[in-house]
Amino acid sequence: MRRKRLHMSILGGADTAAKAIELQIAPRGRDLGGFSVRRALPNERRQMVGPFIFYDHFGPVQFGPGQGIDVRPHPHIGLATVTYLFDGRILHRDSLANVQEIAPGAMNLMTAGRGIVHSERTPPGPRAAGQQMLGVQSWLALPLAHEETEPSFQHFSADVLPAVDDRGVFARVIAGAAFGTTSPVETLSDWFYVELRLAVGASAPLDADYEQRALYLVEGAIEIAGERFDEPQLLIFGPGAAITIRALSDARMMLLGGAPVDGRRFVWWNLVSSSKERIEQAKRDWREGKFPSVPGDAEFIPLPEE
Repeated sequence: MRRKRLHMSILGGADTAAKAIELQIAPRGRDLGGFSVRRALPNERRQMVGPFIFYDHFGPVQFGPGQGIDVRPHPHIGLATVTYLFDGRILHRDSLANVQEIAPGAMNLMTAGRGIVHSERTPPGPRAAGQQMLGVQSWLALPLAHEETEPSFQHFSADVLPAVDDRGVFARVIAGAAFGTTSPVETLSDWFYVELRLAVGASAPLDADYEQRALYLVEGAIEIAGERFDEPQLLIFGPGAAITIRALSDARMMLLGGAPVDGRRFVWWNLVSSSKERIEQAKRDWREGKFPSVPGDAEFIPLPEE
């Protein structure tokens, strides 16, 4: 892992930062049979931050021996997905014949484009032994010019992603540019994604390099402009505002955002598109078995009832 020291001024004062929080969203919780999921996006008050159109926080959950997750093969169009783990491991399989064990700190970017099918399951070793799991999964709407691009998958282990580690501040740059460094991940639009960990009392800036920015607090408590925020929640900031984040306890969060998406997007089940007709076509294709299959995983999730 490439590590850099944090040589950045602490930005912003109380007045500008306090006014910069446009929206505060408490994620909606769901229990999936002993597996808790909190959904922050889409929300009735905000659909996207940059291209981020879906944001789920799952865990923490402790699986005993023989237990795990089994997300059977299902389709996507018009989006890219990022599964990012803090604890535990997931085995990714897709219709491009990729088989990749996802480990904590790794970047796994699956671009669906015109259509891809994938599954996510607990690998055999962790399933046999049991494991704790904590992570976030996000979807990013693709720009109009790339909605029907060829599907692809990129994997970058934690040790090749650039990181800042200095005076109680640890930041891993998963995508885009932040903290004076740039991720090697290739993206189809202008967006960024960072894991930020702060020791109690430590501070870090959130630069105004991207038009739309947000912070998802996974663990701990933070202060922005004298106001306290506790996990879990999504804070969405105004364009151009200078923000300083200070940890009131050891805290872990995700910084995310980017350029606004070029037009409205529709979401139905696992399908995202600028066109309702395209979503209807994808629904028919899945129902009729026209999507590609996932080698080594013959199960599938049926199309939900309307």
